[in-house]
Amino acid sequence: MSVNIKPLEDRIIVKQLEAEETTASGLVIPDTAKEKPQEGEVVAVGPGRFNDDGDERVPMDISVGDKVIYSKYGGTEVKYGGVEYLILNARDVLAIVS
Repeated sequence: MSVNIKPLEDRIIVKQLEAEETTASGLVIPDTAKEKPQEGEVVAVGPGRFNDDGDERVPMDISVGDKVIYSKYGGTEVKYGGVEYLILNARDVLAIVS
């Protein structure tokens, strides 16, 4: 998946995975009762932030295609090309799912 949005510094762009539609017992969950998803796929990664001296970039631990778990209230939601994305700071990512 290619996105025409380029994040700056240590930010990443994540496409959120859909929340569960039904419970384990088969009940359908309405949109108003769904929890905000905390998992998504990384579609773009910034170049990384500069170190404290300002002369080198700190490499990113996250790459495009990684599935990540991120902070529940982190990031900024944006809609681009009819698709909703989340722009996160790399520090808001809690784990990479393998």
